[in-house]
Amino acid sequence: MYKKRHTRTLRLLAAASLLTLGACASNPPVQEMSDARQAIQAAITAGAEEFAALALNDARRFLADAEVNLQRKAYNGAKNDAREAKRWAEVAINTAVEAAGTEDQ
Repeated sequence: MYKKRHTRTLRLLAAASLLTLGACASNPPVQEMSDARQAIQAAITAGAEEFAALALNDARRFLADAEVNLQRKAYNGAKNDAREAKRWAEVAINTAVEAAGTEDQ
C-alpha cells in the first residue's frame, strides 16, 4: 500500500513539474520586434541619423540584441531588448523632431 501511494505521489509531482515548465515557456515576441523595427524606421525618417545618432544607435543595438535572443529562443530577453529598442527609437524621434524644429527657426 505504501509503495502504491509513493508511486502515485511521484507521478503527481512529475505531472505538476511538467505543467510548471510548460507555463514558463513563452512565445516569440513578434509584436515587440515589429514595434521596435517600425520605431527605428520612423526615427530614421524623422532625421535621427543626423540629429539623434546616439539614441538611434542604442535602438539599433538593442534590436540586434533582441534578434540574437530570438535566435537563441530566449524570448523574455528578446522581448525586453525589443522594448528597449523601441524606447530608444522614440527618444531618437523626439530628439530629431525637436532639433529639426529649432534648426528651421
